[in-house]
Amino acid sequence: MASSGSTATGPGSPCGACKFLRRKCATDCIFAPYFSSEQGPARFAAIHKVFGASNVSKLLLHIPAHDRCEAVVTIAYEAQARIRDPVYGCVAHIFALQQQVECLQAQLMQVKAQLAQTGMNSNHINVEVEHHTADNMNMQEIQSLQDFSFHGYP
Repeated sequence: MASSGSTATGPGSPCGACKFLRRKCATDCIFAPYFSSEQGPARFAAIHKVFGASNVSKLLLHIPAHDRCEAVVTIAYEAQARIRDPVYGCVAHIFALQQQVECLQAQLMQVKAQLAQTGMNSNHINVEVEHHTADNMNMQEIQSLQDFSFHGYP
């Protein structure tokens, strides 16, 4: 990403943030590297609405240049989240994801328990088959026990 308004957006065209703010884009514009002239205005609109241009520019000036791109992405994400949920912002999304993880973990434990139960039932059936085979059980009875072990449990 370029560091000057004219390099990042082309000669004479303002960056997306300055375009949104309807002001001239200076060559040292803090927003130019992160908000293109084409898509930048729409991206900057939420940021401006939630945080204000002045606050974001001050924040970016206090962040090392190599970390600013990630900061802009984070600020844009939080701004969108705050527009959707003014009270919790992205915390609401994090909470929903945590609930989803808990639900999936519970489902996983349930499936593991079912697999363990199926494995125990299968072992129990095999022991019965071996025991009854030793007692001269006929092949039809053995087959019905094996069918039961595969079809009797989900």
